[in-house]
Amino acid sequence: MPTIVRKSGTPLLETRREVLHAVSWHVRASVWSPPTDVYETEKAYVARVEIAGMREDDFEVLVEDNTLLISGSRPDLTERRAYQQMEIRFGKFSTSVNLPGPVNMEHARAEYKDGFLTVVIPKAKPNEVKVK
Repeated sequence: MPTIVRKSGTPLLETRREVLHAVSWHVRASVWSPPTDVYETEKAYVARVEIAGMREDDFEVLVEDNTLLISGSRPDLTERRAYQQMEIRFGKFSTSVNLPGPVNMEHARAEYKDGFLTVVIPKAKPNEVKVK
């Protein structure tokens, strides 16, 4: 199971997100973003990333300043090929998701199954929110 890590504030987070977003628009970007669904249930925020051909250990899952960051690298086959059509991306990927409210990282979990990485981060209960 991928490990979810929470890091506290970094001033470069916003710049990193902007750069990754800008790079993902390039046809041959070195970092790409896999299709990602994000939804909210009564008790949690859920991110579901479609990324086949991986292992659970291939993902890095972080939470920084209420932003979920998922990254990794999908290897390409080493053999030479003459493509007739090429739509499957490989190499380094990254996606980020803003979490709209406070979360309980102690009970967060991630599972990779059938080509989907699903990250579930429970919402913090009002008595769990720490005031700075």
